[in-house]
Amino acid sequence: MTIFPYHRWALIVAIGGFLFGFDATMISGVIGFVTREFGLSDWQIGLVVAAPTLLGIPASLTVSTLADRFGRKRILLLLAILYGVSAVWSALAQDFWALVIARAVGGYAFGSLGLAPIYISEIAPSDSRGRLVSFNQLNIVVGFSIAYFASYAVLQLSQSHAPWVTAVALNTHPWRHMLALEALPAIVWFGLLLRVPESPRWLALQGRTQEAFAVFSRYLQPQEAQKLIEEVRQQEPMRPLLDRIKFVIRPRFHTVLLIGVVLAVAQQITGINAVYFYAATIFQQAGFGTDAAFAQAILIGIVNVVFTVIAMALIDRIGRKPLLMIGMITMTVSMAVIGYGFSQARYELSPGRAAELAGQLKIRDLSSLGGRVFTREVDFRQALRATVTPTEYTARQAEIMQSAIKLKPLLILFGILAFVAGFAVSIGPVMWVMLPEILPNAVRGVGMAMVGSMNSIVSFGVQFLFPIQIGTVGNAATFAAYAAAGAVFTLLIARVVPETRGRTLEQLENDLTRGKQPAK
Repeated sequence: MTIFPYHRWALIVAIGGFLFGFDATMISGVIGFVTREFGLSDWQIGLVVAAPTLLGIPASLTVSTLADRFGRKRILLLLAILYGVSAVWSALAQDFWALVIARAVGGYAFGSLGLAPIYISEIAPSDSRGRLVSFNQLNIVVGFSIAYFASYAVLQLSQSHAPWVTAVALNTHPWRHMLALEALPAIVWFGLLLRVPESPRWLALQGRTQEAFAVFSRYLQPQEAQKLIEEVRQQEPMRPLLDRIKFVIRPRFHTVLLIGVVLAVAQQITGINAVYFYAATIFQQAGFGTDAAFAQAILIGIVNVVFTVIAMALIDRIGRKPLLMIGMITMTVSMAVIGYGFSQARYELSPGRAAELAGQLKIRDLSSLGGRVFTREVDFRQALRATVTPTEYTARQAEIMQSAIKLKPLLILFGILAFVAGFAVSIGPVMWVMLPEILPNAVRGVGMAMVGSMNSIVSFGVQFLFPIQIGTVGNAATFAAYAAAGAVFTLLIARVVPETRGRTLEQLENDLTRGKQPAK
């Protein structure tokens, strides 16, 4: 295979996806430690986890539009700096609000999720655009995987008795070291970004045709480069921000926006970030021990990488829509299986185990739970709340639930891994491939901002509400709701999303905004 310059540029820009994945998943291993250290309630847990996505909402609205104004490369460099600052600040946080604010700063860098596909789609030839944009999603899931491995490694190191472990407080504050690790790839990304050129399509829209020609000529014949620049220049010109907002909401773009919103909402409302961000917690609630829960979370990362690679191999061969349908059906069925598995759970502590557990966890008394059998998770939680103090419940309910639950944990593990596989082969990478494909050149930044903000809003809701849902209605009802959402959006995707494989960005713009639809 010939390695063209745009392959290298795509890989470098897609490191932003790695940083997002690393940041997003590292909190899965951190949240148990900070919950105990800071005494977090359910809503506080949700806010710590979801804080980056909260600031990711204005990032989605502004990063792409800033990139339209100042260029793709300059904004990518800014985002790399923010990732590094957030990592160091989070590791040094001394209380709940400091941690929330520090993580929120990194959340603005989540704008790289939308900006990286824009850049890559603007440098990539149409016959390899899907695969190259998928580099971003591949790096996201590699970031997820490395974060799971890193969390597990830090956890194991923290339990050793080496003198250096005590000297750096790894044994007492392993979560701080987990969060600080993100600064290293952020520094590397910043350095590598200095070596990529500005997007040639953005340069052409700015009237900087000589610079655009110089970039295109690095991998195209001169006549091909000139022809492509002319095609870009014939599209709608880059307008002032307010004009672009007014322009993109015109009736001619309603179809494009509808497709984008369906994909953006479907990607999040089906529960993927509940799985990614709370993986260790879910496995602990399914009865796996702490070490085992971290180890099982590693499987999520491995499955993620494998099926994302499969998606990259297939997306330009069989198309976007077949992958979407296969994946969405798999995700829906998998969430239903997880919900069923938790609905069959029973919660019971023998009198002897209740006394033993109270001693281990330094809780005054659990005798009122001894010998009782609960068939509903919510009932057990209510009984536990009535038995222990609020502080004890906040700090120890995860361990007590883990000891009491009786279910088939392998069924939960299978359901989660199948769900992740379905996501990784479909809506995960395909959405980020299709959004820059369907949005016109002149308003791609604004369009990505509008659709990306919807994606971030739904993502924040899932992350913030998940611990609250688990604490009020339980695991079974929560995962059943995700399955229902999956069924609805599978039907919507089948109805409104077209196939975009093998068409240039300019052809898609003509077809989607002028009455002609690509074949579904």
